[in-house]
Amino acid sequence: MNKIPVGILGATGIVGQRFIQLLEHHPWFEVAWLAASDRSEGREYADAARWKLRTPIPARVATMKVSPATPDGAPKVVFAALDAAIAAELEPRFAEAGHAVITNSSALRMAPNVPLVIPEVNPDHIKLIECQPWRRKSGGFVVTNSNCSAMGLVLALAPLHKQFAIETVMAVTMQAVSGAGYPGVASMDILGNVIPYIPNEEQKMEEETRKMLGSLNGSGVVLAPFKMSAQCNRVAVEDGHTESISIKLKKSVKPEEIVHAWKEFRGLEQVANLPSAPKQPVQYLEQQDRPQPRLDVDSGNGMTTTVGRLRPCGVLDWKFTVLSHNVIRGAAGAALLNAELLKVEGFLT
Repeated sequence: MNKIPVGILGATGIVGQRFIQLLEHHPWFEVAWLAASDRSEGREYADAARWKLRTPIPARVATMKVSPATPDGAPKVVFAALDAAIAAELEPRFAEAGHAVITNSSALRMAPNVPLVIPEVNPDHIKLIECQPWRRKSGGFVVTNSNCSAMGLVLALAPLHKQFAIETVMAVTMQAVSGAGYPGVASMDILGNVIPYIPNEEQKMEEETRKMLGSLNGSGVVLAPFKMSAQCNRVAVEDGHTESISIKLKKSVKPEEIVHAWKEFRGLEQVANLPSAPKQPVQYLEQQDRPQPRLDVDSGNGMTTTVGRLRPCGVLDWKFTVLSHNVIRGAAGAALLNAELLKVEGFLT
């Protein structure tokens, strides 16, 4: 079939590079337009981007010229990988011009009429698109995916919240340096060190988790009612956010019930059949010393969240460890999966 042409805003950054990598052989979408900052405009992509991935730049993309970051000439479907301040200005401009903006940026995630979506968890939230003024005016809209630290956590919490109802969540993260982009954290700051502060990360994690696990209510989302506290740290790991989680549930459950909920979790049938969807969104490992970023971050082509070390918690009910790939599942791969959901639901025609 003819592939849908797509554009990438912020194409030269780390997440933009992941978009290009993931789209190279995609069955539905094809990169047709690239945009970045003014200093990259007009240059061939291979010359403008400092490519940092292990796979080479796709030959067709390498020779593409970087366009101005304006709606003129951009395809209808645009992936965005922009800093929040720039996204707050550009994303509404593209949506107003009739583009479908599928973004990894944080600028609009908590806007009442903007869906914050993980397809396996809350696909019904995409209905909020119809409440956006851009949609009514031009047909354009914005759909977001979550913060990279919230992504893996929500996938691990969703089957438990659905079956047992969560009352409290305590999260401590150990987040990879790739989450800071490139050049990111200076080597003298992170090597042999842990940095116990990532700007706005704890607030994003707390708010976005409750929005994604909340319920659709007309033109907005009622946040999930549980209490949550997050503490976020940057560590000297290349890819993969590891999180130590404690939870309190509304009813007493056995550990095997929790593990069964994770293993059986799939999402809706149409979501499970999307090209980028992992066969198993949440994988539980029995080994006492897993998951580990070095061994497990690429599970499910980087789209599977890995969970381990389930055990009783002396303060709440249960504690466990969560690992997810912050640049694939937590960024470019999540946006791509959202685009696939939008296509099968008829929003990209």
